[in-house]
Amino acid sequence: MPAFFRTLEKIRPLYDWTYKIIMFICKLLLVGDILITSWAVAGRYIPFITDPHWSEEVVLTFMVYMAVLSATLAIRKGAHIRMTAFDTYLPKKVLTVSDILADLAVMILGIILVVYGIRFCNSPLSLRGKYASIPTLSKVWQYLPVPVAGIGMIIFELEQIFLHVEQLFVKEDKKA
Repeated sequence: MPAFFRTLEKIRPLYDWTYKIIMFICKLLLVGDILITSWAVAGRYIPFITDPHWSEEVVLTFMVYMAVLSATLAIRKGAHIRMTAFDTYLPKKVLTVSDILADLAVMILGIILVVYGIRFCNSPLSLRGKYASIPTLSKVWQYLPVPVAGIGMIIFELEQIFLHVEQLFVKEDKKA
């Protein structure tokens, strides 16, 4: 079994790369949110700057992308909300098994998000629907974060499950 985990350890750079890309996208979305919101606020109070009519919908769409993408990042870092009141009282193996069950539940949620998110993105409502302030832009972009977040959740939950299973089966070497 340890050889299996050594093989899995070789794909860790892929997880690191995926994490960095998602983090970079979140940073770009945050900068975009700040710039567009600043532009919109300035356009309301400074006479020679015009407030873009599309600012609210674009800012809200960026915020949705940031929320779901940052949730996937929290999964990788173990920073998502969790109940830890009894963790100090449970045996380590029981705690690890409960973590695996929680990770499986979140991964099932990720699968549901992918399946129904793709289904909704392909629905007539999102394909034919348009942004009110940007009639050339399809509503697909507004609903696309759902399956994207599901994919991210699945990727990072697989890593977490492998790490927890490794804790169960691989004995750590004692430091000399």
